[in-house]
Amino acid sequence: MARLVYLGTPEVGVPPLRALAAAGHEIVLVVSQPDRRRGRGAELVPAPVKRAATELGLPVSDRVDDVLGLGAELGVVVAFGRLIRPHVLAEVPMVNLHFSLLPRWRGAAPVERALLAGDEVTGVCLMELEEGLDTGPVYECAELPITDDDTLESLRSRLVDVGTEMLVRRLASGRVSLGTPRAQEGEPTYAAKLAPAELRIDWSRPARELARLVRLGSAWTSVGGRRLRVLAAAAEPGGAGPGVADGTAVGTGDGVLRLVRVQPEGKGAMAAEDWARGARLAPGAVLGE
Repeated sequence: MARLVYLGTPEVGVPPLRALAAAGHEIVLVVSQPDRRRGRGAELVPAPVKRAATELGLPVSDRVDDVLGLGAELGVVVAFGRLIRPHVLAEVPMVNLHFSLLPRWRGAAPVERALLAGDEVTGVCLMELEEGLDTGPVYECAELPITDDDTLESLRSRLVDVGTEMLVRRLASGRVSLGTPRAQEGEPTYAAKLAPAELRIDWSRPARELARLVRLGSAWTSVGGRRLRVLAAAAEPGGAGPGVADGTAVGTGDGVLRLVRVQPEGKGAMAAEDWARGARLAPGAVLGE
């Protein structure tokens, strides 16, 4: 089996790590982002990959340079969140599992951007890591359809499953030689991390676009000065003005967004119909003001 180092941070990096360990590879170090303060108590909380590595009894660091001098044959990178500097790549060749069909959606938020753009397909690529942002040649890509029912969570889960299988299969022989990668082909697009302002619902946008935003799981608007998270919604034809609510139907720049499930500030998630009955909105009330 191969002697590996593993670099990853969020939850999507956990299944590949566990799968590589289960396959018998020697993982000599796991590198993850430093612990961050979260919650009301502002306690330091380890990243999901660090927690998983600790459970597996693997050594962990938050310093990329610690992979040097370990005799690793290959580094595996999955959603690490930082660029790897050239002097590290010069000693430890690395591959990256990236959740898009490169060169489309290079960058930090490929799954989110694919959903927002209304892409019908996306995928996962195993690529050779180089200094540029997701510019390396690819060893293999797998294509997945994006369904109308896909949320960020469900689509990301499917991509992780496919990518994990690809990674384990390509390393099954224990050899670090994965073959000859091919250069990326096509026009690159970039998947910048979502800014918080992008998650606020702009009711002047078309309903079909807002429905895609809701599928990310964090879209919100305001009602009476308090936040209302919109957890599920559907685009429908209609002609109400932007933000004007008629029960669970809210007007947009083109069509109506039918609220299905919401979470009012300070409360749990609930059916939008239950929220609408309790909210007792005045006729012609406008959301988002």
